[in-house]
Amino acid sequence: MAEENKADLASLKIDRDKRYDDRPGSKFWRYFIPGMVIAVVVVGYFLLKDSVSPATKVKVAVVTHLSGSESQASLVASGYVVAQRKAEVASKGTGRLKYLGFEEGDTVLANQVIAELENDDIKANLELARANLLSAEADSLNAGRNFRRHKQLYESGSITLALYEDAETAFTLARASVAASVAAVAAAEVELENTYIRAPFTGTILTKNADVGEMVTPFASAASSKGSVVTLADMGSLEVEADVSESNIHKVKVGQKCDIILDAYPSVSYPGYVKKIVPTADRARATVLTKVAFEQIDDRVLPEMSARVNFFEAGQPVADASLTKAIAVNKDAVTSRDDQKVVFVVEDNEVRMANVETGRMLADKVEIITGLTAGDVVVLSPPGKMVSGQKVEIAN
Repeated sequence: MAEENKADLASLKIDRDKRYDDRPGSKFWRYFIPGMVIAVVVVGYFLLKDSVSPATKVKVAVVTHLSGSESQASLVASGYVVAQRKAEVASKGTGRLKYLGFEEGDTVLANQVIAELENDDIKANLELARANLLSAEADSLNAGRNFRRHKQLYESGSITLALYEDAETAFTLARASVAASVAAVAAAEVELENTYIRAPFTGTILTKNADVGEMVTPFASAASSKGSVVTLADMGSLEVEADVSESNIHKVKVGQKCDIILDAYPSVSYPGYVKKIVPTADRARATVLTKVAFEQIDDRVLPEMSARVNFFEAGQPVADASLTKAIAVNKDAVTSRDDQKVVFVVEDNEVRMANVETGRMLADKVEIITGLTAGDVVVLSPPGKMVSGQKVEIAN
């Protein structure tokens, strides 16, 4: 009886090795629920990807009207204003700077003292050299008198030839000592003059490179010393040095009329002409340096300002600056898609691809004949995979 009860109790144990997922319908729910989750995620991604995907950061440019001169120019080149007469004014001597009489923007005259080095020791040496000269002149005067007396005595037969020759030699040595003393004075004066830093020409001080108390040397051999004291430029020698591509240099002639427009004053044009075409090319950039002189200039024109030069064909009248018929855009905005020139226009943080027809190359811009209007914002250097409708963010 007891054994039967044990058998009944054993039948009530749970068989942990037995699987219960083989019941009808259990496999369907096991695969259906995960499948639904995956489907919801995929559908949600495609529905929301435009709002959650990061925008592409891009640099942009604005399509602008060309000025009257640019719209009628046969060629436009960019360059910088450069002083043709410019010098790093340095000292010929070595010493500590004790005086600097001018600052940036001041005008100095030719040979005017700009700065001075400490020179008390050199002044003392000059005074010593001058004193030695006076002593040598006195010795020479005394030797001369002695020589004349010996000459008279020798001619009268009162002294021997040896005494006469000794007096002559002493007089010659005294004169040589005077000449040496004169040279020593001149050397001391030159050494003193080297402590004065003078303007080599009339001009304007652009930069101050040293301050009072600093060591100045001719070649700045020491790490803590300065080579030049100021940078001086003749503001009347300002010209624009423009780089013209080799493919367009045939359009430029010496004496050709130009318009110069400074980037700092885009509404102001300065008449000019081609002064010189440098007879060599830049191999790396494939350009030829062209120097353009100002016919009229004012105080707003400063060295190192960036400028654009509009070259006009021979006989062509100077353009009316009020004409703004043509438009242009930075050349980096134009790219190709399927052998067609296109740009990507930014509209509501998205881009739209637009076909364009281009015209002349105008320095860093290209003329747009059709496809854009002034004021359009376009992407610079668009990525190769950019397509219409793509979200963009304008980088600072």
